[in-house]
Amino acid sequence: MNSLQSRTATAVVPFPFGKAEEKTPDAPPAAVIWQDIHAAAVEVAQHEAVLQPRLQALVLAHTGLAGAMAAVLARRLASADMDEQALHALFSDLIDDNVTARIAADLFAVRTRDPACGDYLHVLLNLKGFQALQTYRIAHALWLQHRQALAQALANQASLVFAVDIHPAARIGCGVMFDHGTGIVIGETTLIEDNVSILQNVTLGGTGKEHGDRHPKIRSGVMIGAGAKILGNIEVGTMSKVAAGSVVLRPVPPHCTVAGVPARVVRHHLDQACPSVEMDQTI
Repeated sequence: MNSLQSRTATAVVPFPFGKAEEKTPDAPPAAVIWQDIHAAAVEVAQHEAVLQPRLQALVLAHTGLAGAMAAVLARRLASADMDEQALHALFSDLIDDNVTARIAADLFAVRTRDPACGDYLHVLLNLKGFQALQTYRIAHALWLQHRQALAQALANQASLVFAVDIHPAARIGCGVMFDHGTGIVIGETTLIEDNVSILQNVTLGGTGKEHGDRHPKIRSGVMIGAGAKILGNIEVGTMSKVAAGSVVLRPVPPHCTVAGVPARVVRHHLDQACPSVEMDQTI
């Protein structure tokens, strides 16, 4: 057990997630989503000559979602000192069946929650919030293998490319959507459960220079509005909503909306609705 694990082992809820009373639809299997992506790529390639090389390299040359995801991320993250082929080989080794299932759940989350999203192909190729989250999943796998230097280098490159900064030691469940993505910051000991939606410029941070378990715990079904700041080792309860621009410094009960600076409870949800799926920005 490394130093981070020893500091946080008794302080956070371990995987698996998804034990709260979630009102979320089940994602299709990765193979079904892949069939949709492949069919869409074939159709687009027939009508857009400019996109044919891109679609061939990133989608049509592969036999499944894992291979396409590795190709997309390697293309996006490659740089003068990070070779695309080397990254592709690394990612292909790390995207196993478990990671692929999480990728599929995230694809489904974006496809069903974002009204501007036309299909899975668009999410895979164009949405940097989704791509940043999948880069985190690879960096997290490296972190768990005690390959911290490579995990941190990959997280730094993702921050430069996507403007999303996620510490590779953070723990994030599946069915998660980063809408737009720009400016999201997630600290080292953060815990995000399944079926959470987070909009742009959200910070899940600490409150100073304290060590140990110092970042928020976001329970399942939560939606965090644009520009919200949640600071410290506090819990945002299941099925709750944090309004845009709020600063949360105290724990948030389940099934409620908080808003303001500092945030306070402004509404209780009696209908058991799931904010992360509803994506209702009103308070």
